[in-house]
This record gives sequence, C-alpha cells and structure tokens, in this order.
Amino acid sequence: MIFKAVRDGAPYPDHQTTLKAWAEIPPRPIRLAELITTKRELALDKLLAEDSTFYGDLFPHVVEYQGHLYLEDGLHRALRAALQQRNQIHARVLVVED
Repeated sequence: MIFKAVRDGAPYPDHQTTLKAWAEIPPRPIRLAELITTKRELALDKLLAEDSTFYGDLFPHVVEYQGHLYLEDGLHRALRAALQQRNQIHARVLVVED
C-alpha cells in the first residue's frame, strides 16, 4: 500500500490558509505510508505532465489533525514519487487544532 488510507474529503475543519501562508511553512520529509489522501481520484494528465508544478507550490500541502497526516494538495506529486520507488516526499505541514 502506498498511502496509509484513501478518503473522499477532509475530516478536519476548514483552516482557510492562504497560498502565501502555506509558502511560509518550511517543507519537511514525510513518509508516504503515513499520509491519508483527501481525494479518491486523480487526473492522469496532471500525473504525467512535465510542468505539473509550474504554476503551483513545489511542495505538497499536508494537514496534521488529531495525530494524522492528511494530504490536502499534491496527490499527483506523491503518487509520482511512489512510482519512482521513493518512500517519502518533502511537504509543507500545517497543524490544525480542534
């Protein structure tokens, strides 16, 4: 199994974090096996695109909530890392409290 679990939607409250605020969070290594995805589907064209991060953040966005790590944005980057036989990625992690 690549990820810890696959969900359809996020169980945490809306954190309303802006892209600028995300950019201020330093990336850290995260094991793919610790991540729970918040999307069940992936657009294959995004996975295979050479410039898939050209207009977005280079690092996936992960929300830590109640001791779990939820992959909010960057599913295609995480899956691409898994296909390249890597077991971790660097991601920005936002801690959300109840």
